[in-house]
Amino acid sequence: MRQASQAKVENIYQLEGRVPIAKAIPFGLQHVLAMFVSNVAPIILVASVALYNGESFTAVEVARLIQNAMMIAGIGTLIQLYPIWKVGSGLPVVMGVSFTFVSAMMVVAARDYGLMIGAIIAGGCIEGVLGLTVKYWRRFVAPIVSACVVTTIGFSLLGVGINSYGASDAYEFGSWQNLLVGTITLVSCLVFQALAKGFWKQLYVLFGLAVGYVAAIFFGMVDFSSIGATVEELGIISLPMLLHYTPKFQIGAIISVTLVFLVSAAETIGDTTAVCTGGLGRDITERELSGSLCCDGFISAVSGGLFGCTPITSFSQNVGLVAMTKVVNRFTIMFGALTLVIAGLFPPIGAFFSTLPSCVLGGCTVIMFGAIIVSGVTMLGQCGLDQRNTLIAAASFAIGIGVTQVDGFFSHMPQVVGDIFSGNPVAGVFVVSMILSLALPKKVDLKSIDALTEETLKK
Repeated sequence: MRQASQAKVENIYQLEGRVPIAKAIPFGLQHVLAMFVSNVAPIILVASVALYNGESFTAVEVARLIQNAMMIAGIGTLIQLYPIWKVGSGLPVVMGVSFTFVSAMMVVAARDYGLMIGAIIAGGCIEGVLGLTVKYWRRFVAPIVSACVVTTIGFSLLGVGINSYGASDAYEFGSWQNLLVGTITLVSCLVFQALAKGFWKQLYVLFGLAVGYVAAIFFGMVDFSSIGATVEELGIISLPMLLHYTPKFQIGAIISVTLVFLVSAAETIGDTTAVCTGGLGRDITERELSGSLCCDGFISAVSGGLFGCTPITSFSQNVGLVAMTKVVNRFTIMFGALTLVIAGLFPPIGAFFSTLPSCVLGGCTVIMFGAIIVSGVTMLGQCGLDQRNTLIAAASFAIGIGVTQVDGFFSHMPQVVGDIFSGNPVAGVFVVSMILSLALPKKVDLKSIDALTEETLKK
Protein backbone atom coordinates (compact mmCIF):
# COMPACT_ATOMS: atom_id res chain seq x y z
CA MET A 1 0.00 0.00 0.00
CA ARG A 2 2.88 2.33 0.75
CA GLN A 3 4.28 1.94 -2.77
CA ALA A 4 0.85 2.45 -4.33
CA SER A 5 0.35 5.69 -2.40
CA GLN A 6 3.65 7.02 -3.79
CA ALA A 7 2.60 6.39 -7.38
CA LYS A 8 1.77 9.73 -9.00
CA VAL A 9 0.89 10.62 -12.56
CA GLU A 10 3.15 13.69 -12.30
CA ASN A 11 6.14 11.35 -11.99
CA ILE A 12 6.02 10.74 -15.75
CA TYR A 13 8.10 13.93 -16.02
CA GLN A 14 10.68 12.63 -13.52
CA LEU A 15 13.36 10.05 -14.25
CA GLU A 16 12.66 8.23 -10.99
CA GLY A 17 9.39 7.51 -9.22
CA ARG A 18 6.37 5.26 -9.65
CA VAL A 19 3.44 5.98 -11.92
CA PRO A 20 0.01 4.30 -11.57
CA ILE A 21 0.16 1.22 -13.80
CA ALA A 22 -3.08 2.12 -15.60
CA LYS A 23 -1.43 5.41 -16.65
CA ALA A 24 2.06 3.98 -17.25
CA ILE A 25 0.94 1.32 -19.75
CA PRO A 26 -0.37 3.70 -22.47
CA PHE A 27 2.76 5.85 -22.25
CA GLY A 28 4.94 2.76 -22.57
CA LEU A 29 2.81 1.43 -25.43
CA GLN A 30 3.23 4.74 -27.23
CA HIS A 31 6.99 4.10 -27.39
CA VAL A 32 6.48 0.60 -28.80
CA LEU A 33 4.12 1.79 -31.54
CA ALA A 34 6.58 4.53 -32.51
CA MET A 35 9.37 2.06 -33.22
CA PHE A 36 7.75 -1.31 -33.90
CA VAL A 37 7.83 -1.33 -37.70
CA SER A 38 11.35 0.11 -37.79
CA ASN A 39 12.47 -2.57 -35.35
CA VAL A 40 11.48 -5.53 -37.52
CA ALA A 41 12.14 -4.03 -40.98
CA PRO A 42 15.97 -4.40 -40.87
CA ILE A 43 15.66 -8.10 -40.07
CA ILE A 44 13.29 -8.63 -43.00
CA LEU A 45 15.66 -6.80 -45.38
CA VAL A 46 18.73 -8.75 -44.30
CA ALA A 47 16.92 -12.10 -44.29
CA SER A 48 15.68 -11.47 -47.84
CA VAL A 49 19.25 -11.76 -49.22
CA ALA A 50 20.87 -13.96 -46.57
CA LEU A 51 22.29 -17.43 -47.13
CA TYR A 52 23.11 -19.89 -44.38
CA ASN A 53 25.09 -22.94 -45.39
CA GLY A 54 24.22 -22.09 -48.97
CA GLU A 55 20.45 -22.00 -48.45
CA SER A 56 17.99 -19.10 -48.36
CA PHE A 57 15.81 -18.41 -45.36
CA THR A 58 12.32 -19.91 -45.19
CA ALA A 59 9.23 -17.91 -44.19
CA VAL A 60 9.19 -19.67 -40.81
CA GLU A 61 12.83 -18.74 -40.16
CA VAL A 62 12.11 -15.10 -41.00
CA ALA A 63 9.10 -15.14 -38.64
CA ARG A 64 11.35 -16.58 -35.93
CA LEU A 65 13.90 -13.81 -36.48
CA ILE A 66 11.16 -11.16 -36.23
CA GLN A 67 10.09 -12.74 -32.95
CA ASN A 68 13.69 -12.64 -31.71
CA ALA A 69 14.06 -9.00 -32.81
CA MET A 70 11.15 -7.98 -30.58
CA MET A 71 12.56 -9.98 -27.68
CA ILE A 72 16.09 -8.57 -27.83
CA ALA A 73 14.76 -5.01 -28.29
CA GLY A 74 12.75 -5.40 -25.07
CA ILE A 75 15.68 -6.92 -23.17
CA GLY A 76 18.06 -4.22 -24.42
CA THR A 77 15.64 -1.46 -23.38
CA LEU A 78 15.22 -2.97 -19.90
CA ILE A 79 19.01 -3.08 -19.43
CA GLN A 80 19.32 0.48 -20.73
CA LEU A 81 16.69 1.60 -18.21
CA TYR A 82 17.95 -0.50 -15.30
CA PRO A 83 21.69 -1.13 -15.77
CA ILE A 84 23.43 -4.39 -14.97
CA TRP A 85 26.99 -3.79 -13.75
CA LYS A 86 28.32 -1.08 -16.10
CA VAL A 87 26.02 -1.99 -18.96
CA GLY A 88 23.13 0.46 -19.35
CA SER A 89 22.76 4.22 -18.89
CA GLY A 90 19.75 4.41 -16.59
CA LEU A 91 18.22 6.86 -19.09
CA PRO A 92 14.82 6.68 -20.85
CA VAL A 93 16.35 5.20 -24.00
CA VAL A 94 14.49 2.66 -26.16
CA MET A 95 16.63 0.08 -27.96
CA GLY A 96 15.88 -1.68 -31.22
CA VAL A 97 17.35 -3.37 -34.29
CA SER A 98 19.32 -0.71 -36.13
CA PHE A 99 18.95 0.46 -39.75
CA THR A 100 22.51 1.79 -39.56
CA PHE A 101 23.89 -1.69 -40.11
CA VAL A 102 21.53 -2.85 -42.86
CA SER A 103 23.79 -2.15 -45.86
CA ALA A 104 26.87 -3.79 -44.35
CA MET A 105 24.82 -6.69 -42.94
CA MET A 106 23.21 -7.43 -46.31
CA VAL A 107 26.60 -7.63 -48.00
CA VAL A 108 28.06 -10.02 -45.42
CA ALA A 109 24.86 -12.07 -44.93
CA ALA A 110 24.59 -12.62 -48.70
CA ARG A 111 27.90 -14.46 -48.45
CA ASP A 112 27.04 -16.40 -45.29
CA TYR A 113 24.83 -15.56 -42.32
CA GLY A 114 27.38 -17.16 -40.01
CA LEU A 115 29.99 -14.61 -41.11
CA MET A 116 27.55 -11.85 -40.20
CA ILE A 117 26.96 -13.34 -36.76
CA GLY A 118 30.70 -13.62 -36.09
CA ALA A 119 31.30 -10.02 -37.18
CA ILE A 120 28.48 -8.77 -34.94
CA ILE A 121 29.92 -10.56 -31.91
CA ALA A 122 33.39 -9.11 -32.52
CA GLY A 123 32.23 -5.60 -33.42
CA GLY A 124 29.77 -5.47 -30.51
CA CYS A 125 32.47 -6.40 -28.01
CA ILE A 126 34.75 -3.72 -29.46
CA GLU A 127 32.06 -1.04 -29.02
CA GLY A 128 31.38 -2.35 -25.52
CA VAL A 129 35.05 -1.95 -24.59
CA LEU A 130 34.93 1.53 -26.11
CA GLY A 131 32.13 2.28 -23.66
CA LEU A 132 34.14 1.01 -20.71
CA THR A 133 37.01 3.36 -21.61
CA VAL A 134 34.91 6.52 -22.03
CA LYS A 135 36.88 8.45 -19.42
CA TYR A 136 40.01 8.21 -21.57
CA TRP A 137 38.54 9.62 -24.77
CA ARG A 138 35.41 11.57 -23.86
CA ARG A 139 37.28 14.87 -23.61
CA PHE A 140 38.00 14.62 -27.33
CA VAL A 141 34.29 14.67 -28.19
CA ALA A 142 33.51 18.36 -27.76
CA PRO A 143 29.93 19.60 -27.18
CA ILE A 144 29.86 21.09 -30.68
CA VAL A 145 30.48 17.59 -32.11
CA SER A 146 27.57 16.12 -30.16
CA ALA A 147 25.33 19.02 -31.22
CA CYS A 148 26.18 18.50 -34.89
CA VAL A 149 25.52 14.75 -34.62
CA VAL A 150 22.14 15.22 -32.89
CA THR A 151 21.01 17.75 -35.50
CA THR A 152 22.10 15.46 -38.32
CA ILE A 153 20.25 12.49 -36.82
CA GLY A 154 17.06 14.53 -37.06
CA PHE A 155 17.74 15.56 -40.66
CA SER A 156 18.65 12.00 -41.64
CA LEU A 157 15.31 10.71 -40.35
CA LEU A 158 13.12 13.22 -42.18
CA GLY A 159 13.26 11.13 -45.34
CA VAL A 160 12.24 8.06 -43.37
CA GLY A 161 9.23 9.89 -41.94
CA ILE A 162 8.11 11.32 -45.28
CA ASN A 163 8.57 7.97 -47.05
CA SER A 164 6.36 6.35 -44.43
CA TYR A 165 3.83 9.19 -44.74
CA GLY A 166 3.20 8.36 -48.39
CA ALA A 167 3.32 4.55 -48.23
CA SER A 168 1.09 1.57 -47.53
CA ASP A 169 0.81 -1.98 -48.78
CA ALA A 170 -2.65 -1.34 -50.24
CA TYR A 171 -1.89 1.63 -52.52
CA GLU A 172 0.98 2.99 -54.59
CA PHE A 173 3.44 5.33 -52.94
CA GLY A 174 2.14 8.89 -52.81
CA SER A 175 -1.47 7.95 -53.58
CA TRP A 176 -4.15 10.28 -52.24
CA GLN A 177 -5.41 7.52 -49.94
CA ASN A 178 -2.02 7.19 -48.24
CA LEU A 179 -1.57 10.93 -47.95
CA LEU A 180 -5.09 11.39 -46.57
CA VAL A 181 -4.65 8.75 -43.87
CA GLY A 182 -1.23 10.17 -42.98
CA THR A 183 -2.73 13.66 -42.75
CA ILE A 184 -5.63 12.40 -40.60
CA THR A 185 -3.06 10.87 -38.24
CA LEU A 186 -0.96 14.04 -38.14
CA VAL A 187 -3.94 16.34 -37.57
CA SER A 188 -5.28 14.01 -34.84
CA CYS A 189 -1.94 14.25 -33.05
CA LEU A 190 -1.87 18.04 -33.24
CA VAL A 191 -5.51 18.53 -32.24
CA PHE A 192 -5.26 16.14 -29.29
CA GLN A 193 -2.04 17.76 -28.08
CA ALA A 194 -3.63 21.22 -28.34
CA LEU A 195 -6.97 20.41 -26.68
CA ALA A 196 -6.13 17.75 -24.08
CA LYS A 197 -5.42 18.77 -20.50
CA GLY A 198 -2.67 17.82 -18.08
CA PHE A 199 -0.67 14.64 -18.61
CA TRP A 200 -3.16 13.46 -21.25
CA LYS A 201 -1.57 15.92 -23.69
CA GLN A 202 1.52 13.71 -23.84
CA LEU A 203 -0.45 10.76 -25.22
CA TYR A 204 -1.02 12.58 -28.51
CA VAL A 205 1.05 10.05 -30.49
CA LEU A 206 -0.95 7.11 -29.17
CA PHE A 207 -4.21 8.94 -29.93
CA GLY A 208 -3.07 9.81 -33.45
CA LEU A 209 -2.02 6.23 -34.11
CA ALA A 210 -5.41 4.94 -32.93
CA VAL A 211 -7.37 7.38 -35.10
CA GLY A 212 -5.11 6.77 -38.08
CA TYR A 213 -5.41 2.99 -37.65
CA VAL A 214 -9.23 3.19 -37.71
CA ALA A 215 -9.07 5.37 -40.82
CA ALA A 216 -6.69 2.90 -42.44
CA ILE A 217 -9.14 0.06 -41.80
CA PHE A 218 -11.86 1.96 -43.69
CA PHE A 219 -9.47 2.39 -46.63
CA GLY A 220 -8.63 -1.33 -46.66
CA MET A 221 -4.99 -0.81 -45.69
CA VAL A 222 -4.94 -3.23 -42.74
CA ASP A 223 -4.33 -6.89 -43.57
CA PHE A 224 -5.45 -9.04 -40.64
CA SER A 225 -4.64 -12.26 -42.51
CA SER A 226 -0.99 -11.92 -41.46
CA ILE A 227 -2.05 -12.54 -37.86
CA GLY A 228 -3.59 -15.88 -38.79
CA ALA A 229 -0.57 -16.85 -40.88
CA THR A 230 1.76 -16.08 -37.97
CA VAL A 231 -0.32 -18.14 -35.55
CA GLU A 232 -0.35 -21.01 -38.03
CA GLU A 233 3.44 -20.94 -38.31
CA LEU A 234 4.46 -20.19 -34.71
CA GLY A 235 1.38 -20.84 -32.56
CA ILE A 236 -0.08 -18.66 -29.82
CA ILE A 237 2.94 -19.01 -27.54
CA SER A 238 6.44 -19.60 -28.85
CA LEU A 239 9.83 -19.46 -27.16
CA PRO A 240 12.55 -17.59 -29.07
CA MET A 241 14.95 -19.53 -31.28
CA LEU A 242 18.36 -19.34 -29.57
CA LEU A 243 21.89 -20.29 -30.71
CA HIS A 244 20.53 -21.39 -34.07
CA TYR A 245 23.31 -19.94 -36.23
CA THR A 246 26.96 -20.89 -35.81
CA PRO A 247 29.24 -17.84 -35.90
CA LYS A 248 32.13 -17.71 -38.34
CA PHE A 249 34.94 -15.23 -37.93
CA GLN A 250 36.63 -13.61 -40.92
CA ILE A 251 38.88 -10.58 -40.53
CA GLY A 252 37.49 -8.70 -43.56
CA ALA A 253 33.88 -9.00 -42.41
CA ILE A 254 34.85 -8.05 -38.86
CA ILE A 255 36.66 -4.89 -39.98
CA SER A 256 33.83 -3.68 -42.22
CA VAL A 257 31.18 -4.31 -39.55
CA THR A 258 33.31 -2.79 -36.77
CA LEU A 259 33.59 0.45 -38.77
CA VAL A 260 29.80 0.64 -38.80
CA PHE A 261 29.76 -0.02 -35.05
CA LEU A 262 31.90 3.10 -34.62
CA VAL A 263 29.35 5.07 -36.64
CA SER A 264 26.59 3.60 -34.47
CA ALA A 265 28.53 4.69 -31.39
CA ALA A 266 28.48 8.26 -32.71
CA GLU A 267 24.69 8.03 -33.14
CA THR A 268 24.32 6.65 -29.63
CA ILE A 269 26.35 9.52 -28.22
CA GLY A 270 24.01 11.90 -30.05
CA ASP A 271 20.85 10.07 -29.01
CA THR A 272 21.68 9.82 -25.32
CA THR A 273 22.92 13.40 -25.26
CA ALA A 274 19.63 14.51 -26.85
CA VAL A 275 17.64 12.55 -24.25
CA CYS A 276 19.47 14.40 -21.47
CA THR A 277 19.28 17.87 -23.00
CA GLY A 278 15.81 17.55 -24.54
CA GLY A 279 14.12 15.40 -21.90
CA LEU A 280 16.00 16.00 -18.66
CA GLY A 281 17.31 19.51 -19.29
CA ARG A 282 20.92 18.71 -18.38
CA ASP A 283 24.18 17.41 -19.83
CA ILE A 284 24.90 13.70 -20.01
CA THR A 285 27.28 12.30 -17.39
CA GLU A 286 30.34 10.17 -18.07
CA ARG A 287 28.70 7.19 -16.35
CA GLU A 288 25.56 7.48 -18.50
CA LEU A 289 27.54 7.79 -21.72
CA SER A 290 29.69 4.80 -20.80
CA GLY A 291 26.68 2.68 -19.91
CA SER A 292 24.78 3.54 -23.09
CA LEU A 293 27.72 2.55 -25.31
CA CYS A 294 28.30 -0.63 -23.32
CA CYS A 295 24.64 -1.55 -23.78
CA ASP A 296 24.84 -0.83 -27.50
CA GLY A 297 27.92 -2.97 -27.93
CA PHE A 298 27.58 -5.90 -25.56
CA ILE A 299 23.83 -6.38 -26.10
CA SER A 300 24.43 -6.26 -29.87
CA ALA A 301 26.90 -9.12 -29.40
CA VAL A 302 24.18 -11.00 -27.51
CA SER A 303 21.66 -10.10 -30.23
CA GLY A 304 23.84 -11.72 -32.86
CA GLY A 305 25.39 -14.61 -30.97
CA LEU A 306 22.34 -15.73 -28.97
CA PHE A 307 19.30 -14.50 -30.93
CA GLY A 308 20.73 -14.52 -34.46
CA CYS A 309 19.65 -10.90 -35.03
CA THR A 310 21.45 -7.86 -36.38
CA PRO A 311 22.87 -5.29 -33.90
CA ILE A 312 20.61 -3.13 -31.73
CA THR A 313 21.07 0.49 -30.79
CA SER A 314 19.17 3.45 -29.38
CA PHE A 315 16.16 4.45 -31.48
CA SER A 316 16.19 8.07 -32.58
CA GLN A 317 12.42 8.25 -33.13
CA ASN A 318 11.93 7.45 -29.45
CA VAL A 319 14.44 10.13 -28.56
CA GLY A 320 12.20 12.50 -30.50
CA LEU A 321 9.19 11.24 -28.59
CA VAL A 322 10.95 11.97 -25.28
CA ALA A 323 11.93 15.44 -26.50
CA MET A 324 8.34 16.20 -27.54
CA THR A 325 6.44 14.79 -24.56
CA LYS A 326 9.06 15.23 -21.79
CA VAL A 327 7.94 11.82 -20.48
CA VAL A 328 11.23 10.50 -19.08
CA ASN A 329 10.09 8.17 -16.29
CA ARG A 330 11.97 4.86 -16.38
CA PHE A 331 9.15 2.93 -14.71
CA THR A 332 6.74 4.11 -17.40
CA ILE A 333 8.97 3.28 -20.36
CA MET A 334 9.67 -0.10 -18.76
CA PHE A 335 6.12 -1.13 -19.72
CA GLY A 336 7.03 -0.51 -23.36
CA ALA A 337 10.05 -2.79 -22.96
CA LEU A 338 7.89 -5.46 -21.32
CA THR A 339 5.43 -5.19 -24.21
CA LEU A 340 8.24 -6.00 -26.62
CA VAL A 341 9.33 -8.99 -24.54
CA ILE A 342 5.73 -10.27 -24.35
CA ALA A 343 5.36 -9.74 -28.11
CA GLY A 344 8.42 -11.95 -28.53
CA LEU A 345 6.73 -14.72 -26.51
CA PHE A 346 3.28 -14.30 -28.06
CA PRO A 347 3.71 -14.01 -31.85
CA PRO A 348 0.09 -12.86 -32.48
CA ILE A 349 0.82 -9.66 -30.51
CA GLY A 350 3.75 -8.86 -32.72
CA ALA A 351 1.72 -9.75 -35.79
CA PHE A 352 -1.00 -7.31 -34.71
CA PHE A 353 1.49 -4.46 -34.27
CA SER A 354 2.97 -5.24 -37.68
CA THR A 355 -0.42 -4.51 -39.33
CA LEU A 356 0.08 -0.79 -38.58
CA PRO A 357 0.25 0.87 -42.06
CA SER A 358 3.33 2.93 -42.86
CA CYS A 359 1.34 6.10 -43.61
CA VAL A 360 -0.17 6.04 -40.10
CA LEU A 361 3.27 5.72 -38.56
CA GLY A 362 4.62 8.46 -40.83
CA GLY A 363 1.89 10.87 -39.74
CA CYS A 364 3.24 10.71 -36.21
CA THR A 365 6.98 10.37 -36.75
CA VAL A 366 7.44 13.48 -38.88
CA ILE A 367 6.79 15.58 -35.77
CA MET A 368 9.14 13.53 -33.60
CA PHE A 369 11.97 13.69 -36.13
CA GLY A 370 11.55 17.44 -36.32
CA ALA A 371 11.82 17.56 -32.53
CA ILE A 372 15.26 15.95 -32.75
CA ILE A 373 16.40 18.71 -35.11
CA VAL A 374 15.12 21.32 -32.67
CA SER A 375 17.02 19.61 -29.84
CA GLY A 376 20.19 19.68 -31.93
CA VAL A 377 19.76 23.35 -32.83
CA THR A 378 19.20 24.13 -29.14
CA MET A 379 22.46 22.33 -28.33
CA LEU A 380 24.24 24.34 -31.03
CA GLY A 381 23.00 27.52 -29.41
CA GLN A 382 24.15 26.36 -25.98
CA CYS A 383 27.63 25.65 -27.38
CA GLY A 384 27.89 29.26 -28.49
CA LEU A 385 28.07 29.96 -32.21
CA ASP A 386 31.39 31.80 -32.22
CA GLN A 387 33.58 31.83 -35.31
CA ARG A 388 35.20 28.44 -34.50
CA ASN A 389 31.98 26.56 -33.72
CA THR A 390 30.20 28.08 -36.70
CA LEU A 391 33.01 26.89 -38.96
CA ILE A 392 32.88 23.37 -37.49
CA ALA A 393 29.10 23.12 -37.85
CA ALA A 394 29.00 24.62 -41.34
CA ALA A 395 31.77 22.41 -42.73
CA SER A 396 30.51 19.19 -41.11
CA PHE A 397 26.91 19.72 -42.30
CA ALA A 398 28.00 20.72 -45.81
CA ILE A 399 30.33 17.76 -46.29
CA GLY A 400 28.67 15.06 -44.18
CA ILE A 401 25.16 15.67 -45.52
CA GLY A 402 26.30 16.86 -48.95
CA VAL A 403 28.05 13.63 -49.98
CA THR A 404 24.83 11.68 -49.36
CA GLN A 405 23.01 13.85 -51.91
CA VAL A 406 25.27 12.94 -54.85
CA ASP A 407 25.23 9.44 -56.34
CA GLY A 408 28.62 7.97 -57.16
CA PHE A 409 30.67 10.41 -55.06
CA PHE A 410 32.65 7.51 -53.58
CA SER A 411 32.55 5.34 -56.74
CA HIS A 412 36.36 5.22 -56.99
CA MET A 413 36.88 4.56 -53.31
CA PRO A 414 36.80 1.18 -51.54
CA GLN A 415 33.21 -0.07 -51.25
CA VAL A 416 33.29 0.02 -47.46
CA VAL A 417 33.84 3.81 -47.59
CA GLY A 418 30.76 4.30 -49.74
CA ASP A 419 28.70 1.93 -47.58
CA ILE A 420 29.51 3.95 -44.47
CA PHE A 421 29.39 7.55 -45.71
CA SER A 422 27.20 7.72 -48.82
CA GLY A 423 24.01 6.56 -47.13
CA ASN A 424 24.58 7.80 -43.60
CA PRO A 425 25.11 11.54 -43.08
CA VAL A 426 25.66 10.99 -39.34
CA ALA A 427 28.95 9.22 -40.07
CA GLY A 428 30.31 12.00 -42.26
CA VAL A 429 29.20 14.79 -39.94
CA PHE A 430 30.75 13.00 -36.96
CA VAL A 431 34.10 12.45 -38.71
CA VAL A 432 34.38 15.98 -40.13
CA SER A 433 33.29 17.70 -36.89
CA MET A 434 35.70 15.55 -34.85
CA ILE A 435 38.64 16.36 -37.14
CA LEU A 436 37.89 20.08 -37.12
CA SER A 437 37.26 20.12 -33.38
CA LEU A 438 40.68 18.57 -32.77
CA ALA A 439 42.55 20.52 -35.46
CA LEU A 440 41.25 24.08 -35.03
CA PRO A 441 42.71 26.12 -32.15
CA LYS A 442 40.23 26.45 -29.31
CA LYS A 443 40.79 30.18 -28.86
CA VAL A 444 41.61 32.57 -31.63
CA ASP A 445 42.75 36.06 -30.69
CA LEU A 446 40.88 38.03 -33.35
CA LYS A 447 42.45 41.34 -32.24
CA SER A 448 45.92 39.94 -32.81
CA ILE A 449 44.88 38.63 -36.23
CA ASP A 450 43.43 42.02 -37.19
CA ALA A 451 46.57 43.79 -36.00
CA LEU A 452 48.79 41.39 -37.95
CA THR A 453 46.68 41.84 -41.08
CA GLU A 454 46.84 45.62 -40.76
CA GLU A 455 50.60 45.54 -40.31
CA THR A 456 50.99 43.28 -43.36
CA LEU A 457 48.86 45.58 -45.49
CA LYS A 458 50.98 48.60 -44.47
CA LYS A 459 54.14 46.78 -45.56
